[in-house]
Amino acid sequence: MSTIESYRYPYTMLTEQTDYLQIDVVDYVPIKNPDNNNIVSSPGSRRNKGKNKSKTILLPIPSNISDTNAARYGSSELNSIAGAAIGGIMDTMVAGRSFTGGMDAGTKAVLDAGAGSFVDTMKTAGGVAGFQGFLTRQLAATTAGMLGANITPGQLLARTTGEILNPNMELLFNGPTLRSFRFSFKMTPRNDTEAGEIKKIIRCLKQSMAPKVGSSNQAINDAGGGNTFLRTPNVFELRYRQGVEEHQFLNKFKQCFLENISVNYTADGVYSTYGDGTPVSMIMDLSFKEIEPVYDDDYQNQSGVGY
Repeated sequence: MSTIESYRYPYTMLTEQTDYLQIDVVDYVPIKNPDNNNIVSSPGSRRNKGKNKSKTILLPIPSNISDTNAARYGSSELNSIAGAAIGGIMDTMVAGRSFTGGMDAGTKAVLDAGAGSFVDTMKTAGGVAGFQGFLTRQLAATTAGMLGANITPGQLLARTTGEILNPNMELLFNGPTLRSFRFSFKMTPRNDTEAGEIKKIIRCLKQSMAPKVGSSNQAINDAGGGNTFLRTPNVFELRYRQGVEEHQFLNKFKQCFLENISVNYTADGVYSTYGDGTPVSMIMDLSFKEIEPVYDDDYQNQSGVGY
């Protein structure tokens, strides 16, 4: 079993009574279904299990921490006439299943559904006059488009009658989002040991976020084709801790990629170093992004505010 390298800053102030941020560097493992080798993962399939952990970094909890959960929504419009027509089309398609009972039964079911659809659409449009007006505007808009005029049937309706079709607007769920986390650490080494730890922390984060050269298939590498491929960098597992325990209030994290690391080696606005070249003060900014969205079942058996 390989030894897990551990780095910390401040070097002597993190104890069993200290609150801190723990960052574990973990080998990236693609998710696939073990039964059929399907590369599409199931929701919530990635968990913080600490498998293949190679390095651990302990840092003080930053002065400004927050989490933001969001979902994507978009407005949708469907006027009553179009809604009735779509409903009729769906009914007709469903009626097509009746062909399994014979040609006569299937034909009758489709014709009945089509007739019902036409009647419903005409009623929604306001009877014969309303339906004729709808078709007239549609044809007029099409003809105008052929002549270079950019106008829609709805715009024609507004111009001729001062009315518009009720859009029946509704906000619909479009999908989840991936959360991002940004941390900033000001590091001021007080001795040679702490300076060495800071150097190792910065190097560890930079190297762990870098893409890996070569294929996961050793045979390809041995054949000289390793440089053709790049492998996914390491992933990071973040945890707020209270001594040796999980933090009982603050949010949890899913596995993250480190998208960006930025280090300012002149944190006080001037270039100043110790005798060995170590900057007197540095600011390290880290930007993490979770690999998968947060789902409702992720909150099961979670303490504090959850994710």
